Amino acid sequence: MPKAKRKNGGSTAENSPYSKPSAKSSVANSIFKMNTDLGQHLLKNPGVAAAIVQKSNLKQSDHVLEVGPGTGNLTVLILKAAKSVTAVEMDPRMAAELTKRVQGTPEGKRLKVLLGDVIKTELPYFDVCISNTPYQISSPLVFKLLSLPRPPRCCVLMFQREFALRLFAKPGDKLYSRLSVNCQMWAKVSHVMKVGRNNFNPPPAVESSVVRIEPKNPRPQISYEEWDGLLRIAFVRKNRTLRAAFLGTSTILDMLCSNYRLWCAQNDIPVDDSPLDGDDDGMEVDDEPEEEEEWGGIMDMDDEDDVPDFFKEQQELKAQAKKGNPNRRKKGKVQELVREKVRKVLEDVTELADKRARMCDEGDFLKLLYSFNQEGIHFS
Repeated sequence: MPKAKRKNGGSTAENSPYSKPSAKSSVANSIFKMNTDLGQHLLKNPGVAAAIVQKSNLKQSDHVLEVGPGTGNLTVLILKAAKSVTAVEMDPRMAAELTKRVQGTPEGKRLKVLLGDVIKTELPYFDVCISNTPYQISSPLVFKLLSLPRPPRCCVLMFQREFALRLFAKPGDKLYSRLSVNCQMWAKVSHVMKVGRNNFNPPPAVESSVVRIEPKNPRPQISYEEWDGLLRIAFVRKNRTLRAAFLGTSTILDMLCSNYRLWCAQNDIPVDDSPLDGDDDGMEVDDEPEEEEEWGGIMDMDDEDDVPDFFKEQQELKAQAKKGNPNRRKKGKVQELVREKVRKVLEDVTELADKRARMCDEGDFLKLLYSFNQEGIHFS
């Protein structure tokens, strides 16, 4: 009786998620199927990986943070040039593969793997950050790195090319945004190289770029929370005038009023919070129509980070209240006082009321922040 033919892939080892795929497989050269929802596109070109490490100018005494190490193609090169590496990985499969790759080697003792979301993880001290960044967290990661109390010496990060262009954008450019102003205020940004999609496995749908971000030293002597709070309001709609951004939305004035009351309480300044006499019951709203954003795809997703949480919540509450009571509530004296202070800063002091956020440079925003603070208006 002839022997039954053995089916391909019948053994347990071959069916393992870590088994080597056949050359004809669509996932050849891959250890397991990538989760593209998590932005898993492994850098497979060793030349690009070596160039990224070289451009990081690592020292033997450096502690390096790597975000999204994947299977460790970059990690093993970083370990040869640095003292230690802390790798933050979201996928347990990747973390296990990375640990397995360096297990039993001298480099393995200098690697620490943190499993979780880097945006929510409390990070240890590090000198340099290197990342083949998942596109979904590009904007939050940059803001987190810039806002650290002890920022790293430099960051060499891989981004979607359109996102990288936002880092360099200047006033008037289509991609100019809160990210552009923040990054250029707190750091020096330089382009390292373009990386084609075929250098990844699986190939992403877009091209990529590597950028080098060097936080300024000494750090600008302003509060990051104050600065970013001002920019969040200005760039809620970057094509609106600053008058419309600050005076045309009641929720923004409500937030500034709340901050003003807190500032007065901290500085023992008496506040008359009684309602105004008469029937003047509305905020002045700029009648200028809003220009729609022209961005698409990932740009729309990133720009949602520019909208303050307070603004989103108050908009929802306002919509609910409007259904039950179409009449707007009367203004109080504090609200009117704050409104006049904001008008004074925009029209009289800085003369920026009719300028749009997309046309303002770093100096304009610094002038605004200083003038608002002089009037007791704060954003953090």
